[in-house]
Formats: sequence, structure tokens, C-alpha cells
Amino acid sequence: MRAHKGQSTVEYILLVTAVIAVIILFTTRQGPGTFQGGLNQVFTQTSQDMLNVASALQTNASPGS
Repeated sequence: MRAHKGQSTVEYILLVTAVIAVIILFTTRQGPGTFQGGLNQVFTQTSQDMLNVASALQTNASPGS
């Protein structure tokens, strides 16, 4: 039983290390086209779309409703 517990601990540590490595890899700046650049583009486009919808709703709202 003890060897199995040690094996599980090592597997868990390796998994956590791999996840941290992937996060570091994708969040560091390596030039245009990186994950961070794409994420910024998604946030910018989403906020612009929300502003467009809010503007359209405000324009289409009838007075006195």
C-alpha cells in the first residue's frame, strides 16, 4: 500500500508541474500571435460587441416604456 501512495504523490506532483509549465508557457510574451495576444483580442472584441448591443438597445428603446 505504501508504494502505491508514494506513486500517487509523485504522479500528482508531475501533473501540477505540467499544468504550471503550460500556464507559464502560454502567458509569457513571445511575440505576436501568442496566447496572451489572442486573449487580449478576444477581450477587446467582446467588450466592443457588448457596447454595440447596449447602444442598439438604447437606440431601439421606446420612450415611456
